[in-house]
Amino acid sequence: MDDTLDSPDSFELLPGAVDSPVILHVPHSSRRIPTPVRDGIVLDDAALERELDHITDAHTAEFAKVVAAEAGVTPWRFVNRLSRLVIDPERFPDEREEMLAVGMGAVYTRTTDRTPLRPADVDPRPLIDRYFHPYAGAMTAAVADRLAVTGRAVVVDVHSYPTARLPYELHGDGPRPPICLGTDAFHTPPELVALAEKAFAGVGGVGIDSPFSGAYVPLRYYEREPRVTALMVEIRRDTYMTEPGGPAGPGFSRVASALTALVDALGSWPGSAGTPRL
Repeated sequence: MDDTLDSPDSFELLPGAVDSPVILHVPHSSRRIPTPVRDGIVLDDAALERELDHITDAHTAEFAKVVAAEAGVTPWRFVNRLSRLVIDPERFPDEREEMLAVGMGAVYTRTTDRTPLRPADVDPRPLIDRYFHPYAGAMTAAVADRLAVTGRAVVVDVHSYPTARLPYELHGDGPRPPICLGTDAFHTPPELVALAEKAFAGVGGVGIDSPFSGAYVPLRYYEREPRVTALMVEIRRDTYMTEPGGPAGPGFSRVASALTALVDALGSWPGSAGTPRL
């Protein structure tokens, strides 16, 4: 855990090449929980460590770091330095979020096996105000900067997911391919999917929107700005690590190389989403 009351380093924007439109977004890689936040979690330490094993997208920040070092044009990286058990920056912060049905909105009240994580009557607003809104604002600013400098922004979400379905998954009864590409009807053009399918062809199989779907776009641009395109890359954990929370294995370099190939392809791809909705 973390003994810091405040967490000014709760996220980090790592600059890439000035002419790169690509932002690798890594929201779920950290296990860090500030002590005041830990105090509001009802699990004992052993149970919390087990939950972190299951819920953390282990080694995804390392994937992004390798890609930044090896890509022909260095992408930008936006990395969450806190656990998603503090806040989940990719959830809607209101009733639009379907994961509220299993206690996993922007502030989780349930674990991956649907047991209590926080008291049911917890007020999520302090955590949302302290952590969610600053994160969203900084990510919005990062996308705005890429738009201003390059004329477009491509957000590539870097995630991982377990080989076996966990009880919290709402749509986990479909295929679980080595690579799942999450798409958005407005912000993910078919050409972007095709580039990703080609890049990951050697990883062992690519599926679309199963078991997870969607792609992260800051709300300012969501379904409004076609120059912001987005893709979620969900990497099945057995392809690169020991589950549930173990070390990376020999498959890590193969996945990293595929992700690098995607970023390289995006550097020359002109990009285009749908028609703006005003």
